[in-house]
Amino acid sequence: METPKLDLLPLTPELVLAGTGILVLLAEVLGGRIRRSSLLLFTLAGLAASAALSVALWRWEGEQTVLAGMVAADRFGVVARLPILGVTAIGAVLAWHHFERSPDEHRGEIYGLLLFAASGMTLIAVSADLIMVFLALEILSLSLYVLTGISSRLASGEAAMKYFLLGAFSSAFFLYGVAMAYGAVGSTKVGELARALSGATDTPALALVGVGFLAVGFGFKVSAAPFHMWTPDVYQGAPTPVTAFMSAGTKVAAFAGLIRVLDVAFQPLSWDWTPIVWGLAAVSIVVGSVLAIAQTDLRRMLAYSSVAHAGFVLTGLTAANQDGIRSALLYLIVYAATVVGAFGVVMLVAGRDEDRSSLEDYAGLAHRSPALAALMSLFLLSLAGIPPAGGFVAKVAVFGAAVRGGHWTLVLIGVVASVAAAFFYIRVIVQMYMREPEGDLATDGTLLPTLAVGVAGLVTLALGIVPGALVDLLDQAAVLRW
Repeated sequence: METPKLDLLPLTPELVLAGTGILVLLAEVLGGRIRRSSLLLFTLAGLAASAALSVALWRWEGEQTVLAGMVAADRFGVVARLPILGVTAIGAVLAWHHFERSPDEHRGEIYGLLLFAASGMTLIAVSADLIMVFLALEILSLSLYVLTGISSRLASGEAAMKYFLLGAFSSAFFLYGVAMAYGAVGSTKVGELARALSGATDTPALALVGVGFLAVGFGFKVSAAPFHMWTPDVYQGAPTPVTAFMSAGTKVAAFAGLIRVLDVAFQPLSWDWTPIVWGLAAVSIVVGSVLAIAQTDLRRMLAYSSVAHAGFVLTGLTAANQDGIRSALLYLIVYAATVVGAFGVVMLVAGRDEDRSSLEDYAGLAHRSPALAALMSLFLLSLAGIPPAGGFVAKVAVFGAAVRGGHWTLVLIGVVASVAAAFFYIRVIVQMYMREPEGDLATDGTLLPTLAVGVAGLVTLALGIVPGALVDLLDQAAVLRW
C-alpha cells in the first residue's frame, strides 16, 4: 500500500499562527514582566508572516488536497484566510489598547488565544474533510469561550457560560451530521462525498439527514436564526475587542467551511439542501432586522444585525453555483471590515466604561469626535447597504446571484427587510449629528486603535468605490474542485 505524500507547505499559514501563539504563551510565562507592546508586535509579525505565506500559495501547482486529502490547497482558501488574518490584526490592536487601561486584566495569553482562534478559523476555510472541519471548529470555539470570559466583569463570565453551553449543543449536532454523512457513503472526505453522491442512483436518506444536522452546527456558528440565541448576550457581555474579532472572523470562517461542505461535498444534492438554505436565509433576515429595531444598546443592535447579515450571505448561497460562491465571498469580506470597524468605534466611544453603548451615549458624537462619528456613519451605511460604502455592492452581488438562481421571492424579502433595517442604522447617525451632547462624555482618541479602525473604514469605502479588482480575484477563488 502506497504511503500518502506528506506536504505541509499548504498548511504553513496555520502552523505559523499556532507556533506564534505558543511562543507568545511561553514569553508570558518565562519572560517575567515582558512589555505587552512587545507581545503585540510579535503577534502582528506572526499574522503578517501567515498572510505572506498564504498569498504565496495563490500560485500553488501541486495536489489539490494534501495530508491524505484532509486539507485543501486552492485559491478559495487563500482568499478566505486573508480577511480572517486582517481582522485578527485589528482585534489584537484593539485588545492591547482595551486591556492596557485595566492592567490587572492585561495578560499575555490574550494574544496567544487570539492566534489560536485565528488558526482554527483559517483551518476551517481549508479543511477538506468533515473531521478536520470539526477539529478546527473546536480549536476556534475553545479559544473564544476563554476570551469571552477573560474580563473580570460579571457579564463577561455569564456570556462565556452561555456561549459554552450552547456551543456544546451545536458541536453535538455537527458530529451527528458527520456520522450520518459517513454512514451514507463510508467517508468524511469532501471530495469522496461529492463523487459518491454524484454517482448514486437515488438520494441516500442518511446524507440528507446529515445535511440537516450539519446545517444546525454551522447555523450556530454563523448566527443564523433560529440558532442565534447566544449572539446578543455574548456580543454585549464579552470585552468589546473580543466581540469585534469574534463577530467578523467567526462569520468568515464558518461560512467558508459551509461553502466547501455544501458546494463541494453535497453539491450533487443541491436540489435537496437549497430549500433549507432558503428557509434559514428568510428567517434570519426577518428575525434579525425586526429585533434590531427594538434595541437601544448598540452592541445588541449590531448582534441582531449580524443575524440579518448571515441571512444575506445565505441568500447568495441559494444559487448553489460559482456565482453564489463569489457573491458570498465578496459579502463576507465587506462585512468583516465593516463590523470589526463598527465595534472598534464602540470601544473607543465607551472609553473605560464597557457599559457605555446605549444610543444616548452617541448623542452629539460628531461634536465630541468628528473622526469617530464619520467612521461610524460609514460603517452603518455599509451595513444598511447604502452607497458609496461596500455594503451596497455586496448586497447587489448576493441579490443578483439569488435572482439568477431563480429565488426572486427571497430577494424581495431581503429588499423589504433592508429598507426596514435602514431605520435603526440611520437612527444612530441622527443621534451623532443632530443631537446635542448630554453631559461631559469624553471619547478615547488614542492614535493606534483609531488608525486600526481607520484601516477598516478605508477597506469598506474602497470596496464600495472600486470593487472590480477584488471581483476578478474572487472569480478565480470561487472555482472549487473535487
